Amino acid sequence: MMRAMGTDEIGAGDHRDGSPQDRPWRPERRDVIRLAAASMGAGLTGGFQATAVEATADKPIRRSNKPLRAAFSNIGLQVSWCAQGKQAAEFWGKLFNVDVTWFDPGLSATEQRAALEEIASRRWDFVAIQPVEIDTLAASVNRLIDSGIPVIDMDTLIAPLDQIDVHTFLEPDNEFMGAAVTKALVDAIGGTGTIIMTQGALGHTGAQGRARGFESVIAQHPNIEVLATDPADWETAKVVALWESYLDTYPHISAAFFHNDDMALAALDVMQRRNRTEILVGGVDAMPPAIQAVLEGRMYATVRNSSCRIHGGAIVAGVEAALAPQQSPASPPKHIIIDGPIVTRANAPGLLWMQDHFLI
Repeated sequence: MMRAMGTDEIGAGDHRDGSPQDRPWRPERRDVIRLAAASMGAGLTGGFQATAVEATADKPIRRSNKPLRAAFSNIGLQVSWCAQGKQAAEFWGKLFNVDVTWFDPGLSATEQRAALEEIASRRWDFVAIQPVEIDTLAASVNRLIDSGIPVIDMDTLIAPLDQIDVHTFLEPDNEFMGAAVTKALVDAIGGTGTIIMTQGALGHTGAQGRARGFESVIAQHPNIEVLATDPADWETAKVVALWESYLDTYPHISAAFFHNDDMALAALDVMQRRNRTEILVGGVDAMPPAIQAVLEGRMYATVRNSSCRIHGGAIVAGVEAALAPQQSPASPPKHIIIDGPIVTRANAPGLLWMQDHFLI
């Protein structure tokens, strides 16, 4: 059952292994002041830029004097990317004086539609949504927009941008991510062999982009045979069932590309139990467990899809919209691409540190 959660609740997908990046982080006052000064004075390198101006007498920091209220929903907190996004939104919310209320649909488009009905019945300063599927929330979102509430779209299209007037849409370059990881895998097997792609939800526009990236690389390599491209809907139990079947069916699998790291690591556990460690595995998101798996040689590749910049960027964009025209902020672009690198041994420690502070 979906329910709303306030800023201080721990997300259902939060991990409990004690690692810093998996713990809900509650900043002390000195941390808030230090990080606010760093992020708002210098901007966030390479991602969205914090648009608040330098704190001077005539240029106040673009932070509300009274708490703002924001409703957030992403696809499901059992997905580690989404759980990290919740923590990032709450962290940036504390910096910008935003009280974040979370609506967790648990990967269900039906539950998310019900959540949006509840959200639309209440008053918010802004709303940020990552839809489970495209074209499932447009009616409720349009009611919010028509009532004057800014809506920020995160990661996945609510509806095509020419059909809905969201304040802005923040997403990664999904085709790049799918192509980059697929190319790394194909190059590693010498352009010859077999590969399986395990997709997310087919109605998720991010998954659609990752599939296009995969297909663009495979089209250039006629000696690569694609054995399967089934969706697992981001659910690790479905991944386990699929990969138990694949390992029974296919005696030779050279490589496997997964639309997120949670699915990749779930399949990797199946491969290891079945002693099929010859399969090269690539994922998307560059979550800390996957980065560690790359460093240890258990995964071959992953690429960063920055939940921190997407969810943190939604806070910054929402605050700008809520405070206009009092502070006359520049409107953000309608479509913002959030960058993220392929994980290497050189950049892995920095990526882990940046995630620990919700900066990438």
